[in-house]
Amino acid sequence: MASRLRQARGLSIPGLLTLLTLVAACDARDLESNPYHFPFTAAGDVEVIARVSVTCEKCDWATPGSEAVAIAIALDGRPPITVPVTRPGASEYRVMLGAVARGEHSVHAFEDPSGTAAALQHPSSADFTIEFEQVPVAAPTHQAISLAPFVHARQDTVGKFNDVPLLMWYEIEPTERGKRYRYSVIFSNEDGGTPTDRLMATWGRTTDIEYIYSVEVDAAGVILSEDMQGPDHEILPFKGQREGRHPLLWVATHNNMVLDRGTTDIRYAPAPVAADLTNASRERVMDESAWTYQVMAKELAREGKIVADAPAGQGTIPDPRRYVFLEGCGEAGNNALTMSVAIGGKWFASDRGVEQYRVVRNGCYRVAVPLPGNNTASDVEAIRVHAFPRKDKPGDTPSKLTRINTMFALDERSIPGPSVTQWQGEAVLLPGGPPFEMRVK
Repeated sequence: MASRLRQARGLSIPGLLTLLTLVAACDARDLESNPYHFPFTAAGDVEVIARVSVTCEKCDWATPGSEAVAIAIALDGRPPITVPVTRPGASEYRVMLGAVARGEHSVHAFEDPSGTAAALQHPSSADFTIEFEQVPVAAPTHQAISLAPFVHARQDTVGKFNDVPLLMWYEIEPTERGKRYRYSVIFSNEDGGTPTDRLMATWGRTTDIEYIYSVEVDAAGVILSEDMQGPDHEILPFKGQREGRHPLLWVATHNNMVLDRGTTDIRYAPAPVAADLTNASRERVMDESAWTYQVMAKELAREGKIVADAPAGQGTIPDPRRYVFLEGCGEAGNNALTMSVAIGGKWFASDRGVEQYRVVRNGCYRVAVPLPGNNTASDVEAIRVHAFPRKDKPGDTPSKLTRINTMFALDERSIPGPSVTQWQGEAVLLPGGPPFEMRVK
């Protein structure tokens, strides 16, 4: 298919952005030998974000050999940023390309066969268009974007279609010297670390959500300190290289911890979005990009981790569409928490009778409970929250429950349905004592 080029010049966008548009619809073999070239003029010192719109009807993250197309996008001859097309049909991906100065620049894009599933390569199964946003220094989001990390793939995931970064977000914390940006990534799964059934019980998802990097800056934007989450969840100082102001990180472990050095060339750079998680769990970011649940479910299916009526403790789970997902907030303290739902007068607990599958963290948390038969969230009659004593932290300090933010199930497409209930107040839970209970209308 012949390529087509369209450039929109001088177009003002809210937030002080300039939009440049490249429309590419080419056979992948043509792109490999003749990467599509696009010159543009930067109006000043800007960060460039590519908004990639892809149509890939044959892409299926659940099917071996047809998982995804990989689109590589390179700015000014720099190492390319890879966009794994994890969704079928029409979808959009926003990725950072880096900083440029005022003047002439160029981008080239091509389908990368090393990251494209075999059945999707010849001929190309994807058409894509790219719009380029220029984010100037004066834009409110410029600093957060300019300091966001580029994340290199873990070596054993290259061409394997697993544990890919889906989204990045940042939170801003005030400090005595300025402010700190904290960057986290949602990976499609983790090959190591927590077993699948425990992930569902204590985190309410099987994606892997990891804080990877933070940086403190003063009022002038000077970097004062920075760190990363390394192997064994150890917070390490970042001492690595940068591209512009973007730190370069490498996924180094099977549970997606990072280091500031590595050998892989494949790198990802999802454009980070701002998130305010006051009175909300990190999983709320997934809710706002509901397609992440689809990718999660498809990777589970392809890796054989979904087993009908799977018992607890075996590392597999029933179909995620059989679960109800709940979010609570409060203080576990020295105790462990379990959330349960009632259907037909019978209670079903998130820990599924396994002591290690209880929640032991403060703040807001997600759990998921598999339901019997064809029941859904609308069949839930009541919710309970129990506090249990912990062997590693003895004592009778009470726990507190202050919010139940949501309860939902996934629809047939593995997309979250509407929330069924909410609650806000203050309930004191004694370890081993009576639970908090509320009826669901």
